[in-house]
Amino acid sequence: MDNLVRREIIADARTFVIKIGTNVLSRDDDTIDVDRIAQLAEQIHRVRETGRQVVVVSSGAIGAGMGLLGLKTRPTDLPHLQAAAAAGQAHLIRLYDDCLRKHGYHAAQVLLTANDFKSRTRYLNVRNTLHTLFEYKAIPIVNENDTVSVAEIKFGDNDQLAAMVTGLLSDPLLIILSIVDGLYDGDPKSPTSKLIPLVDQWNDSLLGLAAPGRSLRGIGGMPSKLEAVRTATGVGESVIIANGTRPGVLDEILAAQEVGTLFLAKGKDLPAWKRWIGFTVRPKGRFILDEGARRAVETQGKSLLAIGITAVEGEFAKGEVVSLVDRAGEEFARGLSNYNAHDARAIAGKRSEEIIQALGSLPYEEVIHRDNLVVTT
Repeated sequence: MDNLVRREIIADARTFVIKIGTNVLSRDDDTIDVDRIAQLAEQIHRVRETGRQVVVVSSGAIGAGMGLLGLKTRPTDLPHLQAAAAAGQAHLIRLYDDCLRKHGYHAAQVLLTANDFKSRTRYLNVRNTLHTLFEYKAIPIVNENDTVSVAEIKFGDNDQLAAMVTGLLSDPLLIILSIVDGLYDGDPKSPTSKLIPLVDQWNDSLLGLAAPGRSLRGIGGMPSKLEAVRTATGVGESVIIANGTRPGVLDEILAAQEVGTLFLAKGKDLPAWKRWIGFTVRPKGRFILDEGARRAVETQGKSLLAIGITAVEGEFAKGEVVSLVDRAGEEFARGLSNYNAHDARAIAGKRSEEIIQALGSLPYEEVIHRDNLVVTT
């Protein structure tokens, strides 16, 4: 059954988004494993020969910089992390370019920050750039712009960046390459734990299977990978987590062999506009809703009315993304607010005639119209 599902997923995928973790690219001495990049480049070539496009989201700039600068341990302060990234990124992209040129491709460096996804215009520019690169024999190599990123504009890790890049593209398959074989039903180090080959429906309880902590050289680990899986499957994309150190791993995935863990997409593919609202932009505030309002939005396909809002948190302007949560604080939707935070507080819990009394007019019947609302659960 799993093999049949995999064959269908692979057959439908027109673009492979391949996230390659720092540990996959690093030797024990923290230098870059050029042989591994060469092996992956050769497999990418075979993927491209099938008519598919490929985007690589690659970590490793800081690790590469550590090797170049002679650092024995990963820096902990921002200036030294950014210095290592600046030195390492140039080295990393050159290695990709050298390895890809042997197969007739160019490596195209694409450095992003979270701000590039917050603005709808910049978001579309990133997508247009990727599609234009596809017209040429170029492989986009995407990484976070660590040399300028600070806490306010960081993705958190490249797993999340890969999920967001996947949301830019049509008919993609996200492949996350790590140094583990996939998701296990227990501690991967335990001989009694078994690899889970297929997850047909996302459940937040899966997060409990991930060992806490970050990876040796990167900042992710299985928890961050599962968060990326939740994001990608939520917008209708399937994901495979597999071991990037496994010889021929991309060839095996391309052949629909049972390698790694396949996470199936949840529901139908969302249009790009709703992907941006629901899973790309970070919300500026929150609407806390009563049970009736949650039910109307989540299961009945209704717009959000002011009467169902019990509280408003945060500061936001009209047209910015706001999170919808229940009384327990659980998010279940996001949308573009027709009101700024000040006016939203003034009309929360009120009927239409009361809104007119509070604001002097009724600019919008809905606080969030259904067309600008996405259920995220």
